[in-house]
Amino acid sequence: MKQNFPKLRLFFVHLLLVLLGALLFAASFPNILSADGFPFLAWIAFVPVFYLIHSTSPLSSVFWGALYGYAAYGFFNYWLSVFHPLAGIIVDSIYLVYFAALFPLLKLAGILFPRRGYLVQWAVWIAYEYLRTLGFLGYSYGIAGYSQWSVLPLIQIADIFGVWGVSALVVFPSAALAAALRPVSATALPAAGVKAPAGGPGKPGRGGAALFVAGIPARLGAFFRRERVACCLWLAALAGTLVYGALSPADYRDAPSVRLALIQHNTDPWKGGIAQYRRNYEVLKRLSLEALGETPKPDLVVWSETAFVPRIYWHTTYRDDPPSWELIRELLDFLKQQDVPFLIGNDDARKEPPKNPEDSYRVDYNAVMLFERGEEAALYRKLHLVPFTEHFPYGKQFPWVYNALKNADTHFWENGAEATVFESAGVKFSTPICFEDTFGYLPRLFTRNGAELIVNLSNDAWSASLPAQMQHLSMAVFRAVENRRSMARSTASGQTCGIDPNGKILAMAEPFAEASLNVDLPIVKKTTLYTRFGDIWGQLFAVSALAILLIGIARCILGRRAGGKPASDGRAGVN
Repeated sequence: MKQNFPKLRLFFVHLLLVLLGALLFAASFPNILSADGFPFLAWIAFVPVFYLIHSTSPLSSVFWGALYGYAAYGFFNYWLSVFHPLAGIIVDSIYLVYFAALFPLLKLAGILFPRRGYLVQWAVWIAYEYLRTLGFLGYSYGIAGYSQWSVLPLIQIADIFGVWGVSALVVFPSAALAAALRPVSATALPAAGVKAPAGGPGKPGRGGAALFVAGIPARLGAFFRRERVACCLWLAALAGTLVYGALSPADYRDAPSVRLALIQHNTDPWKGGIAQYRRNYEVLKRLSLEALGETPKPDLVVWSETAFVPRIYWHTTYRDDPPSWELIRELLDFLKQQDVPFLIGNDDARKEPPKNPEDSYRVDYNAVMLFERGEEAALYRKLHLVPFTEHFPYGKQFPWVYNALKNADTHFWENGAEATVFESAGVKFSTPICFEDTFGYLPRLFTRNGAELIVNLSNDAWSASLPAQMQHLSMAVFRAVENRRSMARSTASGQTCGIDPNGKILAMAEPFAEASLNVDLPIVKKTTLYTRFGDIWGQLFAVSALAILLIGIARCILGRRAGGKPASDGRAGVN
C-alpha cells in the first residue's frame, strides 16, 4: 500500500493540473462569471498544461491530453449542448482526440530538445491552433489570441499577423514558466541554486512540496539567466506590439460613413410554426419602422440570420403552402413601400437537379437577400457551413453518424459558391453569416473582392447564453482589425453592434431584448498586410514546427546509429 501511495498522489496531482488548466483556459474567454472574460489569465493559462507534459511519460501524456481536451472544451463551450443534442458531445470528443495527439508531440519536443524544448513546444502549440481551423472540422473557438479581444492596443498587430501573432505573444509565457518550474533531478538541484531539505530532495511528502515552493525563485532566476535572449526577444516583441497598437489605429475622422439600422427581434426564429413566424415578422417590421423614423434616417436596414423563416423564393415560385405565401406577400408589400434597402437572412430553397438519384430536388441554402423596393437585387449563400449541424458530406462513409444527425432533426444546407459583394446605399459590403465571421479567411476574401464594409448576420438565440454570444463577438472584433474595415453585426438576440476598423465597439444593443440600433460606421479602404497575405504566419508556425520536430527525430536516429546518445543537459524532466 505504501508503495502505491506515491503513484496515487502523483495521479491526483496530474488530475489537479488538468482541471486547473481547463478552468484557466475557459476563464480567459467570456464566461458565466465575466461577459468579457479574464484576458490576463490567458498569459498563464497553459502553465499547468506544459508543466504536466514535463512531468508525465510519453504514453501517459495521451491519457492526460485526452482528459484535458474534453474538460477544457466542456467548461469553455458548455452551451453547445443547447445548440444541438449531439453538438457538445461531438466537439468535446473532437478535442479529446486532438489533445490526445498534441500532448505526445509536445512531450516529444521536450525529449528531442531537452535544453530549449519549450520553444519548440510553443511553436507546436501555435501550429496546432492554426491547423485546427482548417477543413471540415475547422473550429476557431478557443484560440488563445481571441482571449485578448478587449485589449485593443494588443490586437492591432492582427492587421499584419492575424490572430496568430497575438496567440504567439500570449502562449509564450506559459511555455517558458512551465519550463522554468519543471521537475528536475536531485543532482540538478544545486545547479539551480536550491538546497535540498534534510529529508532528501527525492522523497515525497511535505519535504517535496516545501522544496518545490522554496525553489521557485531560484528556478525562475536560473531559467531567465539561461534563457535571457529568448525572454528579452519576447519582451521586445510585446513592447513593439504595444507601441504599434498606439500608433497604428486607422484615423477615420474625415472618412465617409454609412448609417445602418440593425434589428434585433430577440427570438429564435426557427422555434414554432407559421403563427410564430408571423409574430416574428410583426416585431421585425415594428422595430424597422422605429429605426426608419429616427433622424438621420438609416441608409440600410439589416435583419439577422434567417430572421424571416418562410422561404421567400420557394413560396413565391411554387406556392405550395398558402399560409407561408400569404406572409411572404405581406413582407414584399411592406418592402415595396420602403425607400431604404433591406438586407434579410432567409432560407433560399430551390429546385435543382439532384446530385444523387436518391436525393430530393429541393436544395436549401442559408442566404442573405438584398431587397430594394420589394425586389430581390442580390443574393449571398453561406460558403462555410457548421460541421455536423449544418453540413455533413460523409453520409455514405459514416451512415450511422448521418442517421443520428437526421434523427436529431438536423437542418442540412448546401454550400454557396460565390463570395458576393453587394453594392447599395453608396457602399460595397459583404455578409458573412454567423459562424463565418469566426474565420479570418472569409472576411479577407470579401475584402479582396472589393468589400468596404463587413455586415455579419447571426443567430445565437438558441444558446440562451451571454457567454456564447460574447465568445462569438470576441472573434468578430479581429475581423475588423485584420482588414481595417468597419463591421456591423445584426443578431437575433445579441451581440448586435457596430465595430470600427480598430476593433472598438461603437454601439451595442442590450442582449436578450428587442432593439433597433442605428449606428454610423466609417468607410475605410486601407489594404493591410493581412488582407494581402492572409494566415501566412499561422502557416509558417505549422511548417516550422513540423520541420523542427523532423530535424530532432533525424538527429536522434543518426545519433543512435553512431552509437551516441541525444544531447542532454540534465534538465529534460521526468520522462
